[in-house]
Amino acid sequence: MFEKTNNQPVTVLGLTFNSEEERREHFRNELRKKLPELKQMEGFPIGEDEDIIKLSDPPYYTACPNPWLNDFISDWEKEKKQLEKEGKRSADFTVDEPYASDVSEGKNNPFYSLHTYHTKVPHPAIMRYLLHYTEPGDIVFDGFAGTGMTGVAAKQCGNADNALKTRLTLEYTHSHNSEPRWGERHAIVSDLAPSATFISANLNSQYDTHSITKNINEKLAKLYKKYKWMYETRHTDGSLGRIDFVVWSEVTQCPECNHEFVLWDEMADTNKGRMKKEFNCSNCSSLLSKNSCSNYLISDFDNHINQVLKSKKYFPVLVKYTTNRKSYYKKPDDFDLKVNNQIIDLTINNWIPISRLPEGDESRRNDKYGMTHVHHFYTKRNLIFISELWSQLNLQEKFVATSILSRNLTKLNRYVLKPRTPHGEVNGPLSGTLYVSSEYVEQNPFDLLKSKIPKFSWNNSGVVTSTNPAQSNIIADNSVDYIFTDPPFGANIMYSELNFIWESWLGVFTDNKPEAIENSTQNKTTLVYQNIMHECFKEYHRILKPGKWMTVEFSNTSAAVWNGIQTAIQNSGFIVANVAALDKKHGGIKSMTYTTAVKQDLIISCYKPSSEFDEKFKQNQNSDVAVWDFVDEHLHHLPIHLAKENATTAIIERSPKILFDRLISFYVQKGLPVPIDAGRFQQDLRERFIERDGMFFTSEQVQEYDKKKAEAPTFIQLSLLVSSEQDGVYWLKNLLRNNPLTYQDIQPQWMQALAGVRTGDIIPELATILDENFLKDDSGKWYLPDPENEVDLEKLRNKRLLKQFESYKTEAFKPRGKIKEVRVESLRAGFKQCYQDKDFRTIVQVGERIPNNLLMEDEVLLQFYDIASSKV
Repeated sequence: MFEKTNNQPVTVLGLTFNSEEERREHFRNELRKKLPELKQMEGFPIGEDEDIIKLSDPPYYTACPNPWLNDFISDWEKEKKQLEKEGKRSADFTVDEPYASDVSEGKNNPFYSLHTYHTKVPHPAIMRYLLHYTEPGDIVFDGFAGTGMTGVAAKQCGNADNALKTRLTLEYTHSHNSEPRWGERHAIVSDLAPSATFISANLNSQYDTHSITKNINEKLAKLYKKYKWMYETRHTDGSLGRIDFVVWSEVTQCPECNHEFVLWDEMADTNKGRMKKEFNCSNCSSLLSKNSCSNYLISDFDNHINQVLKSKKYFPVLVKYTTNRKSYYKKPDDFDLKVNNQIIDLTINNWIPISRLPEGDESRRNDKYGMTHVHHFYTKRNLIFISELWSQLNLQEKFVATSILSRNLTKLNRYVLKPRTPHGEVNGPLSGTLYVSSEYVEQNPFDLLKSKIPKFSWNNSGVVTSTNPAQSNIIADNSVDYIFTDPPFGANIMYSELNFIWESWLGVFTDNKPEAIENSTQNKTTLVYQNIMHECFKEYHRILKPGKWMTVEFSNTSAAVWNGIQTAIQNSGFIVANVAALDKKHGGIKSMTYTTAVKQDLIISCYKPSSEFDEKFKQNQNSDVAVWDFVDEHLHHLPIHLAKENATTAIIERSPKILFDRLISFYVQKGLPVPIDAGRFQQDLRERFIERDGMFFTSEQVQEYDKKKAEAPTFIQLSLLVSSEQDGVYWLKNLLRNNPLTYQDIQPQWMQALAGVRTGDIIPELATILDENFLKDDSGKWYLPDPENEVDLEKLRNKRLLKQFESYKTEAFKPRGKIKEVRVESLRAGFKQCYQDKDFRTIVQVGERIPNNLLMEDEVLLQFYDIASSKV
């Protein structure tokens, strides 16, 4: 791939070429012809045609939408037949249960560390899911691929090293009671960001590190010979040392006397390894802190953009250098300042990116300090070096260079003092930002680049990479066997803004219009973000084969974003089968306590119903039969037994509450009225299925559950804190399941269980919740009602809730009527009734008048509101 020359014949998509270079040139010419049509697609990247073509290695990688995706899929489907003949895959392979075993995987593996990016999932973690959900030859897709680790995982299933293969085989055998089917999976990975797909294409290529190292070192040697004077300093004996890095500190002013000084000189205590919080002005003795000082801005003419800019002034304050293989620290002397002045007078003759930073929540944070364009993020010394080197590198060598271009080589690179390293140490850029600190460090780019050259070669060729948004691709319907995806979550990371420096060097930029983020500059609220994600998951649902699975990694602490993701997944036609928490501290995936408490990364497992089920449902959708067809189908897609530390743990997806929520979501997604209420649902559920430990199973499943629980008899119930009325009812049912209690017995435990209640949500008094949901015996003890009484209680409770909802409805239709506090259970009942009555206007009106956090943080309310909004 890329600049690799190979004189051996190459066959791809039915065409044979004499060499890789001939193949590349042929498909680049074909891509050139296809560009006018491809440009009509949403999210087509911003850049000149020739820059896009030069960056591409078609048909495997295109820096724009890849027009050969369906051609690859067609070839791969033919290959499956041959693999079946060879016994390497089975034609009737199916997966009923989600992957729910614990996962422990660190980030210290070679591929993960090759190139920096904002978010990544270690490929061995993804391999576990591929081994569970797919067979050799299956087609895997990731539409938010980032650096393409899903592609790496797919290839490594066919050529993993012995240590990794042995480790994953043991894990798989333990959890599945059978050995995994090793063998390459085919992958299509795409992303909106050209910088991400460029990294992905390199990781998913044939990479000969030996030749690349040789080429880079030769180019660096020539450059160092030319520019080594810029990276030299004088030692105490007059000899020259090689600079490792230079620390620059902000120049500022005393607000009292306008005295100009360097912050480092006043604040840095290199004996104790700390920055002083307060200090006295050396001119007027005023007590100052860093925040109380005034910015000192200087005017300077930028001949690259022909503008006069006012920018912060920085001064070199510390040099770390090496001579005779020993490291030393020094304050810059006259020699160093003279070298700096010589550098300032140099003219940069090579091309450099001078792009204006885009408008954005993060990208314009440095405008007020004069850092408005990409080249402002580099010292002139390093800009001279990298501009000349960049012009000499081929694409695989540029892969190495981009690993430092937007981070350690820029002024984003921070320097900090610490007690264990009193002189200080390089601290790297602040993740997820374009923050420039008052002390930045300028590292020697020769040494920095050498440290980033890969230490091993790899061959992940055959993975197909495309540059396009997840909600817009050309893959045909029902073409993909499995999806693993790690999408952006809310306002966590401003990808297009942070990638801008990278992409300015590549010459191809992200079109952020379809970018799936929350961003005030782009006018993307949580609801807009959710709508974009809905479009993305609709595409996922369209291209995934019926009966197949999708795994979504979720990383956000916002309940609103979490519910938005769940709503987007379910409204696109997927059914959530399992939600697990990813415990990064211990590196494991542990069962959820409850699905609205988002304090850790989550793994969402969901499936696309089979064609057979869809056909069966259509025939019975107007009868109760369809309800139980759905429940039966769903139960067959849930884990049967989960164990943790030799104890059986509860599976919340098998609880009646979550089963009913999934049923509602399924009917609402299809635009159908929900034909059963919660009370009758629970009564019939107990009649049709078998209950164990508050969970429901089919007759076949319960036998397996009983057998496995006998091996791990200790049962871990869901530990639930009460932060809503729904939580409270569920908590009380667990408490009273086997032991009736008086109000006096319940109340102290209830108070301990109460957690932070959402703003605007009203939790009724304990007495009210008990009265509406439970029964009391003659001795004053509250107990769980039997199914028949539970149905009657549910009817009475629903009547009270709907009466309360009417008051909210009246308030919402008043001019400027804002409802500050509501009982969420009343809203749930009211929204459901309005949905049944097709009164979508009321749902929208009330939804817009209640506190926004309640709407966005409640999965059921949000789904009704989302559907109603599309109908009004």
